[in-house]
Amino acid sequence: MADTAVGVDVADDAQEMRREFLRMLASRRAATVPLSVEPAKPVTEPMYQAHPIPTFCKAMAACPRNNIPNLESALEEENLYLTTEAGEQGLLPVLILKLKDTKIKRRPAVVCLHSSYKCKEWLRPLLEAYASRGYIAVGVDSRYHGERATYKTAYRDALVSSWKTGQTMPFIFDTVWDLIKLMDYLSAREDINPSCIGITGESLGGMHAWFAAAADPRYAVAVPIIGVQGFRWAIDNNKWHARVASIKDVFEEARSNLGKSSIDAEVVQAVWDRITPGLADKFDAPFSVPSIAPRPLLILNGGEDPRCPVEGLEATCSRAVEVYSKANVSEKFKFIAEPGVGHCITPSMVKEASDWFDKFLVAE
Repeated sequence: MADTAVGVDVADDAQEMRREFLRMLASRRAATVPLSVEPAKPVTEPMYQAHPIPTFCKAMAACPRNNIPNLESALEEENLYLTTEAGEQGLLPVLILKLKDTKIKRRPAVVCLHSSYKCKEWLRPLLEAYASRGYIAVGVDSRYHGERATYKTAYRDALVSSWKTGQTMPFIFDTVWDLIKLMDYLSAREDINPSCIGITGESLGGMHAWFAAAADPRYAVAVPIIGVQGFRWAIDNNKWHARVASIKDVFEEARSNLGKSSIDAEVVQAVWDRITPGLADKFDAPFSVPSIAPRPLLILNGGEDPRCPVEGLEATCSRAVEVYSKANVSEKFKFIAEPGVGHCITPSMVKEASDWFDKFLVAE
């Protein structure tokens, strides 16, 4: 009986965290509008805000793929826009790849999410690999990236604006809102099995995958890659510098506004509270990650990643192990920290993610 009570308590905690998180997301929305779909054209000149412009990713190219002659011609490509809320950033660009003429009516789907300063087109090797194996592969542009950016500093400027106005959440949370709306669309498609939709992403995309799975139980399997971190732990242990450096402009703006001579823990806390409320407390990894249980969750990080320090995930993993164990699904949670690897995605991470989806999505 005690175990049953604990299980109920865990489920209640997850539900309450989810309700609070969804309320927070809704509180900063532009006017809500019905979800609608518009056709789009393939992007011929993708917008990259990174310097130099990235051209190829060996890790993504390592994703297992079926040996299909002339794969490009065997694939069907869809480009579309989903309206997720009012306003310019409420138009979500979506790229979908799948095999043509399959006999399987409803297939599993994998949503793949890009890292900072890139776009959905960057994910094409990964999308093609999953599509070759019978998945419906889905990529989107996160807020102020790809088709949602019109100039090279759009994302940086959006973060600074978020600090100044407190009206938007371009770092993580606004895109999570889009991913919930994306699920509304995907789960209604006749060619997708709505109980077999997974989500993965790299770096910023890993954070998006983590929070989307925590917020929306319809994501059946999650594999965040180099994205899960303890934000509170980083502040308390003076390990926030690498994460801050990745989006430094907003922290410099906050430092100046707060009359500080340098960025310190107080500035970091103030920025998170303003642009991602709850990120360093009630929605942090120790609380949001275990809420994904009992769904399969694989967390992949580098053992030496300064942005996602392994030491900062001890409490998170300990709590996740406990929750999955009490739900009698210990095999559905796994954490891998690849030795000697910093903040970068590796071929072995991509293969581990692929195997995890094959095990838990295709088997379903």
